[in-house]
Amino acid sequence: MNYKRMPIEIESPEEKGYGTITHNLAESSVRDIYLKDVNVDLTDVLLFYGEHKGLLKLREAIKEDSKVLTADDVLVTSGAATALFVVATSMLSSKDHLVVIRPNYGTNLETPRALNCQMSIIDMSFENNFDIDVEAISKAIQPNTRLISVTNPHNPSGKLYDESTINALIALAEKNNCHLLVDETYRDLNFQTELKPYVAELSDKVISVSSVSKSYGAPGIRIGWIISRDKKIMHDFLAGKEQICLCNSVVDEEIAYALLNNKVEIIKNNHAHILTNFQYLKEWFAKQPYLEWVEPKAGVVCFPRLKQGYTVDAEKLYDTLYEKHGTIVGPGHWFEQDKTYMRIGFGYPGLEELKEGLANLEKCLKELATEVRP
Repeated sequence: MNYKRMPIEIESPEEKGYGTITHNLAESSVRDIYLKDVNVDLTDVLLFYGEHKGLLKLREAIKEDSKVLTADDVLVTSGAATALFVVATSMLSSKDHLVVIRPNYGTNLETPRALNCQMSIIDMSFENNFDIDVEAISKAIQPNTRLISVTNPHNPSGKLYDESTINALIALAEKNNCHLLVDETYRDLNFQTELKPYVAELSDKVISVSSVSKSYGAPGIRIGWIISRDKKIMHDFLAGKEQICLCNSVVDEEIAYALLNNKVEIIKNNHAHILTNFQYLKEWFAKQPYLEWVEPKAGVVCFPRLKQGYTVDAEKLYDTLYEKHGTIVGPGHWFEQDKTYMRIGFGYPGLEELKEGLANLEKCLKELATEVRP
């Protein structure tokens, strides 16, 4: 495989060094938590090889109270990134075809490329509110299509796709005997609507992926999961996981179980924080002269762009924002978009950090953006 480092990883806050950042608007999660914040006693955890599918009580907690899913429909992985890697490497090769939306989380594009998989990329647009073009996906499907890949809630726009869109995608997968991969990493951060079941409940042609990284502020324990009712591909995914890491850290699994066991309170508190920040963000964009956005409906990120009628040296903008103000956002090229787009995370910072970071961004735009005269 021909691996390639992605800009989103090369330029990430952890690579820059958290100590160099005072206003972090680049994160796509809630605030990271400390182990002391988790009500878990690890003293009696046996450091053995854990069950290859994942700790049974954790898989039961992941499937929630579903009347459709069983614990055997869940495979616990070392983060959602590994889950996506297992899915791609198990299902795709140079002989196979993938239909994938863009913008998207980089792994959903780069891993298939490393496999030399044949790909049809369906580009979504700001002008169409980052809606999924189901008809375009339908036209792109080929006899060797094995996977349709989407994210919901969408990363990086925060778009939440309705039941009719999801059902139409499922119908395409069923009709064409392929699978629909739904990256549901932000599912628990549906802070404005009622939480829906995993899409994998709806058909055995659906693969759902999620983790504790974004919604629980626990990316350091590296726990994610794959959910599917298709026994054959779940067997293949387990075989892939066993080749990669055999089993997960039993310590990480116990911590993840403690988090999910306290899910209601954790998510309630996180939603309250997100809503506070989101309300300020809405007010800021309403008065913002330089940027425009598609208002997010879920998750903790949005994907605004420079308004028509302005131009800016994007490289200088991001360099100045970081070097002069200690503030970072996610430049558009992280998502293979123009650099005048940017992902802004509003779940990670405290309210004052968010306010000051946005103020710094506006200062830089005021200084560097030039109005284009007709």
